[in-house]
Amino acid sequence: MEELLQKVTTFFENYVLPPFKITSVINHDEGWDVEVEVIEESEYMKKYAKDQLLGVYEAKLDKNKEVVSFQRVSLRPRSTPLDKAEGR
Repeated sequence: MEELLQKVTTFFENYVLPPFKITSVINHDEGWDVEVEVIEESEYMKKYAKDQLLGVYEAKLDKNKEVVSFQRVSLRPRSTPLDKAEGR
């Protein structure tokens, strides 16, 4: 598990943004599904003291624990609780 989490962390650091949290890891026949939260903060948000945005991403890894796809599934202010109706 540690190797898988490290590969996901490295991928996001290199290609998206550093992970804030890895919130879900699901193993299945084809590989792994991992849910990752990242803080997406723009200069505008910093300048005007707006709330940070939290991007939630889904990454798919193959049996060799290599990231084969990822997508952002939601974006919300960090202080807003996750709506259970979002399907999570």
